Amino acid sequence: MQNFQRLTLVFAALLLAALPAAAPSSAEEPRAEFTRLVAHWAEYADPGYLAFIDDVRPEIAQVGFYGGHFWSLAHTPDGQGYPAHFPVVGLNECGAWFENLNRELHARKVKAVGHFNVKFLVGDPAGPDGPRGFFKFYRELWDEAELGPRPVEDPLELLEVNAAGAPIVQNGYGIGGMAEYWACLNNPHWRTVLRAWAKRGIERGLDGYVINYFYRHDCHCSHCREGFKQYLAERHSPEELHAQFGIADLASHEFPEIVSWHDPAESTPLRREMLRWSQVANKRAFDDVFVEYARALKPDLLLAQWNHLGDFNQINGDERCLLPAEDWGRDEDYLWYSSGGAACFTDLPEGFLGELTLQCRYIRGAFDDKPYTMGKYEHTRIRAAMAELAANGGAPMGFYTRFSEPAAREEIVRYYNFLERYDGVYRGNRPAGEALLLYPRSRVHAGEVAAVEEFKRLGYELLNRHVLFDVLPDDLATPERLAEYAGRVFAVAEAAGANDSFGAAGYVYSSFDAPSTVRVSASRPAAGNELTLHFVNYNRVEPAEKRSAGGGAGDEKPIAAAEILCDARLPAGRRVVRITALTPESPGGVELAFTESDGRVRFMLPGFLVYGVARIELTR
Repeated sequence: MQNFQRLTLVFAALLLAALPAAAPSSAEEPRAEFTRLVAHWAEYADPGYLAFIDDVRPEIAQVGFYGGHFWSLAHTPDGQGYPAHFPVVGLNECGAWFENLNRELHARKVKAVGHFNVKFLVGDPAGPDGPRGFFKFYRELWDEAELGPRPVEDPLELLEVNAAGAPIVQNGYGIGGMAEYWACLNNPHWRTVLRAWAKRGIERGLDGYVINYFYRHDCHCSHCREGFKQYLAERHSPEELHAQFGIADLASHEFPEIVSWHDPAESTPLRREMLRWSQVANKRAFDDVFVEYARALKPDLLLAQWNHLGDFNQINGDERCLLPAEDWGRDEDYLWYSSGGAACFTDLPEGFLGELTLQCRYIRGAFDDKPYTMGKYEHTRIRAAMAELAANGGAPMGFYTRFSEPAAREEIVRYYNFLERYDGVYRGNRPAGEALLLYPRSRVHAGEVAAVEEFKRLGYELLNRHVLFDVLPDDLATPERLAEYAGRVFAVAEAAGANDSFGAAGYVYSSFDAPSTVRVSASRPAAGNELTLHFVNYNRVEPAEKRSAGGGAGDEKPIAAAEILCDARLPAGRRVVRITALTPESPGGVELAFTESDGRVRFMLPGFLVYGVARIELTR
C-alpha cells in the first residue's frame, strides 16, 4: 500500500498555514435526524400508496407539489403527465387533494415534505386561446384572498431575460405544447410570489419543503445587472477590477454575459465570479423566502435543497460548486443530491461498480453528518442503492420508491424495516474512518477541476484497498479536524511526481480480505459504545447489453459475497463485548467468534447477499 503517483499523504502540520478559514461547526445546533425517506413524483395517487406507507413505515414522505409545477399545471389537463402527475384537475381541487394526503400521512406519524420548484414555469403568455399554464394562472386564476395581492400586473416582469431584454425561453419538455420560462430569483417581486406559495403549502399541512431548480441562466434583468455589480464592488477595489478584469469604470460597464454554469475548459476568473455570484444570490433568495419567511410561519419547517452532483461535475454542474464554505448547506435540515445517469449501471469487468460511495462521503463531510439522500435514478439495483446510503450515513432511498413493482416493494419494505429495527445503529451516527481524504474544493474555486479527477482516482484506490476513510472539503479542514486523524490525511498533490508512503509511520490500518466489488465503511452510533462496519456488495449478473440500466428489480441479480476475514482496529482504550453479524435477509443476526489483541479484533464475517453489517459492541 504505497507510492500513489501525483498524490501525497499530507500531514496536518504542513496544511495549517495554507488552509482558508473554515465555516463554524453546526455540531451544537439542534438538528433533524431521520434514516428512512420515500419520494414520489408519480403514482402517489395509486390506491396502494398508503398501504405501502403502512408497510415501509418511513419517517418522511417527499410527495406533492407546491411551487411552479403546481401553479403552472394543476389547472390544466397536461398536469396529469410529467413532471407532477397530478391526480385531479383544478388548483382548488388538487390543493384539497394534497391537504387530505398530508392528513393521511400525519395519521401514520409520517412527515410530509412537498416539492417546491422555485423558477421553472410552463406556459404561453398569449395565443389563440389566451394565456396558458403559468400565465393563465397569474392573469386569471390568482386568488388574492388565498395568496394576497399580485406583486406586478404583467407576469413577464418576473422572468429572466437575455442581453436583448427578451424572456429566456426553452422548449425542452413540450408539456402540453407549451414553452418553458424561468423566473428570476433576484427579482424581489418574484420572491413575493414564492412567499405566497410557501405560505399556502404550510396552510395545507406541510412539514417541510424540498426545493429545486436553483439554476441561474445568463439573465440581464436590472436586478441581475445591478446585483452583480454590487457584488464585484464589495469583493474588489476599483484598481483590482481594472487589473484583473479590465473593468475601468464598474458603474458604466456593460457585461456582454453574466453566466452561471459553463464549460470548465472555457472558464476565466471573471466567469467564475459570475458563477460564484449566481450561487451566492440563489442562496440569498433561499434564505429570504424559506429560512426567514416560511420558518417564521412554522419554526420547525424542514428545509432541503434538491441539487445535482453527477460524477462530481464542477463549474458546469452542482448548484453549490463555488458557494463559500460558510454558506454551503447552512440552515438546511437535509440534502438531496442527484447523480443523474452517472451510476445506474455496472461494468464489472472494467471495475465500474455503479456506486456513489465517494459522493456520499463528500456530502456527509461537507454537511457535518446531517441527513442527506441521493437521487440515483436507480430502478434495478434497489438493494445496492439502499445499502450504500445506509452504509455511509444517508437516508435510503433517494429516488422514487417503486411500490407498484412487487420485487422492488418486497426489498424496500425489508430494508426499511431493518433500518427501523436497528435505529440506534443509524440515527445520528458519525463516520469512523481511520484516514481522511480531502476534497479539493479550494482548487475548484480556483478553476482547477482537474484536481477533482485526481481526488476521484485516489478515492477509488482507497476504496479498492478497503481503507476506512472519511472525506472532508479542504476548506473545512481545521487543525482540530485534522488532528483527529493524527497525520493520516490525504490530499491531491499540487504537482506531478509526489511519491509518498501510503500510511503514517507505525500505523497499520484495519484490513478486510474482500474482493474489489465490496465496499467497506465504518461508523460510530450516537451512543458511542460500538464500532459498526458496513459491507456493500456490488457483484451481480449483469444484463446482456453492456452498461444497461436494466429493466427493474428482477435484473439486479446479486452474486453473494463470500465470507470476509476482518482485522479491525479498536477505538483507544476499548475492549470488545460481542460481535454480531446482521443482514436485511437475516435481521436477527448471529454472534461471531473473535480474537482480540494489541488493540485489534479479528473475526470472520459470514457471506451476505448485498448488505452486511458487523456490530462490534465495546466496553464504555
